[in-house]
Amino acid sequence: MKLFDTYLAEGIGYEKLFNFQSWRIARLNYIKELDIEHLNFIECHLETDEVFVLLNGQCHMFLTQDQEHKTFEYFSMEPFKIYRIPKGVYHAHALSEDAQLLIIEEENTCDGNSHRIYLNQEEMQTIKKLALGANHEL
Repeated sequence: MKLFDTYLAEGIGYEKLFNFQSWRIARLNYIKELDIEHLNFIECHLETDEVFVLLNGQCHMFLTQDQEHKTFEYFSMEPFKIYRIPKGVYHAHALSEDAQLLIIEEENTCDGNSHRIYLNQEEMQTIKKLALGANHEL
């Protein structure tokens, strides 16, 4: 009888690792769509909070509750620090190519109970300036 499971944070993109009752653990690693050059939307989860832990690399987080003007709060995640994004807060993240994140969220977090806002060119440039102003390695 095996008394534990192990999971690797390797691979690309998002992958659910396991779930228990109403929550799941997933990993998110770099994919082209989350490169600062390709980031074109922000999203919020309408029913659930979401938790992120940076394991490796860099993750730049952009937050807003302003759907009209999209004024952004920005921070660069620190490794092994736990970040909770409350439900209803729009967020996006840009990842470095070596980024690995651990995500903890409700099992029912999905497109059906989330909302995306696609960014225009000016908004995409604003996000890029925020990230590149803080760190030129992205």
